[in-house]
Amino acid sequence: MANDINTPLSQVDPEIFSILQREFKRQNEKIMMSASENYISRAQLEAQGSVLTNKYAEGYSGKRYYGGCEFIDEAESLAVKRACELYGADHANVQPHCGSAANMAAYYAVMKPGDTFMAMSLDQGGHLTHGHKVNFSGSLYNAVHYGVDRETEVIDMDEVERLAEESRPRLILTGATVYPRLWDWERFRAIADKVGAILMCDMAHIAGLIAAGVHPSPIPYCDIVTATTHKTLRGPRGGIILCREYLAKDIDRAVFPGLQGGPLEHIIAAKAVCFREAMEDKYKEYQKQVVKNAKALAAALEKGGVRLVSGGTDNHLMLCDVTPLGITGKQAQEILNDINIVVNKNQIPFDKEKPFISSGVRIGTPCVTTRGMKEKEMKVLGEVISSALKQYTVVDLMNICRSKVDALAGEFPVYTE
Repeated sequence: MANDINTPLSQVDPEIFSILQREFKRQNEKIMMSASENYISRAQLEAQGSVLTNKYAEGYSGKRYYGGCEFIDEAESLAVKRACELYGADHANVQPHCGSAANMAAYYAVMKPGDTFMAMSLDQGGHLTHGHKVNFSGSLYNAVHYGVDRETEVIDMDEVERLAEESRPRLILTGATVYPRLWDWERFRAIADKVGAILMCDMAHIAGLIAAGVHPSPIPYCDIVTATTHKTLRGPRGGIILCREYLAKDIDRAVFPGLQGGPLEHIIAAKAVCFREAMEDKYKEYQKQVVKNAKALAAALEKGGVRLVSGGTDNHLMLCDVTPLGITGKQAQEILNDINIVVNKNQIPFDKEKPFISSGVRIGTPCVTTRGMKEKEMKVLGEVISSALKQYTVVDLMNICRSKVDALAGEFPVYTE
């Protein structure tokens, strides 16, 4: 019986093995253009699938509640050190299981139930954990939301300041899940200081761009910064919290024992690998190309007649308003999936449709850039996407679009084995 644990997955569970094989095939054969997805390295996959998953390690390095953590401590300490070095942060907690858990811990560390905080509204580009009523953040705390200007579709900083003076929040949150423009963290800092608020950033989407220095960093301005590690950062699924030294103990206590038990040390090891990869010159070139590709794709989409919210992009994503084309975001997602391009439907500012239907699609370039595609391929993808969305009823055209997508997928494979 002892040898049973060495039996491969294909023999232990053929059904799950088959699903993994088919997902492997899907990721290679379809072009993934969701702004929140990426492909991680083989090295990270190895760390995630390692024996570290067998170890309980409640607590922190040097202060564990279980014995036998000497090597676990080394791995987690390395992840913390690298995170601080990568971002220039005073302190890092690498234990949050995901971005939502990181945000929850950050709030828990500095707010009490009923406290007021400000954040970007979900229907304007924010996230569920930014105070939506169906989420813990909207039920435990009093959320005041800011958004974008109806004409420019960029954040109205004067309105942010007005709302802050009116509501006197304990915390002001910056960051979004679908905002294609740069953030004015200096102005947010000034507003936070004016009303005596803690300034926080959820940089989940742009963490990789910031790590590579191709997007302004919130670290010099914010007291707390949270992020996922699996979007532009191109790491394993998980979260991190960075903070100033004066909040380090509060943040650590909020994560454990406040909200989480045993950390996922195999994921933390993969985070450490991710942070090391992010320090390399080739990673910086990759992130520069992500932005170049986004601008090239945006230009191709606009040329093809697709309206972009705010008129373009400064980062890795763009939000396309498909209402002028006579379709919904849900329809657009299905149309593109039919030609093997995967995107997600998304509400646009002041959307009249419900979230499950929406009026837009969110498109990003991290995945295609990881595959090695550049501006030339973005032009092709932009032409294909705009043609398909405008003429999806023309069978011959859709077949041509699908063939072009399949050719690109074949030319730029993801994993080779």
